[in-house]
Amino acid sequence: MMKKIALLLLLASPIAVLAQHSVQKLWQTDTTLNTPESVLPAGKVMYVSLISGNSNAKDGVGGVAKISTEGKIIDTAFVTGLNAPKGMGIYKNTLYVADLSELVSVNLKTGAVTKKLVDENAGLNDVTIDDKGAVYVSDPKNARVFKFEGDKQEVYLTGLKGVNGVKSIGADLYVLTSDAAYKAGADKKLTKVCDLEHGGDGIEPVGNGDLLITAWVGYLYYVTPDGKKQILLDTHEGKSKTADIGYDPKKRIIYVPTFFGNSVTAYKLN
Repeated sequence: MMKKIALLLLLASPIAVLAQHSVQKLWQTDTTLNTPESVLPAGKVMYVSLISGNSNAKDGVGGVAKISTEGKIIDTAFVTGLNAPKGMGIYKNTLYVADLSELVSVNLKTGAVTKKLVDENAGLNDVTIDDKGAVYVSDPKNARVFKFEGDKQEVYLTGLKGVNGVKSIGADLYVLTSDAAYKAGADKKLTKVCDLEHGGDGIEPVGNGDLLITAWVGYLYYVTPDGKKQILLDTHEGKSKTADIGYDPKKRIIYVPTFFGNSVTAYKLN
């Protein structure tokens, strides 16, 4: 009898894990957002980076749009004249944007733009900011992560093949590479969180150590602290991709930029 019970539990456990979380589509913007790469919620509005042209070209046609948390497009040209803007972060009244070789600062009240050359050979991608205002920016082209504190700039982590998404959570920095997610403590020592067979793009904390992670090709995962992944969304066979997500922890809403789909889609996390 005990063997039968154990077998039943073993057979039932994968189903229980898969049924633990799900997403429900709430809305989708119209398709006037030209190649959206990143979404950043900020109160009643959200900022969306728009590559518009080639994702690696210094063509000056990129920018940042503003949309409402209900999916209404407010301004498709809040910031213009960028190249291929991708990840973003906000600290106090400044929006930071990774734009190829430059870290762009935008005054959210005046819209004034300041550009800082990080490295002419860099291919910057994602941005995250810790509680003290230090800005971390990934550079997948050179397998490294930069750290900025005031006027000080340093190469913080190296040897991270295909590094893309970065997220400061408490005292740790989470980084997504071409094959795994890692956690780096203050000592910069890397601890693997989970494997990512399709690479990693966006990362957001849910709470209790749980994470939301995307692979650009069209996967959204729910990841637990023990490294187990559940696929919440799979759009890899279609035009809609899952780039650098935004997340509202109070409403438990995930905002997904669809890249080639030219829109942002909102999902309720259940």
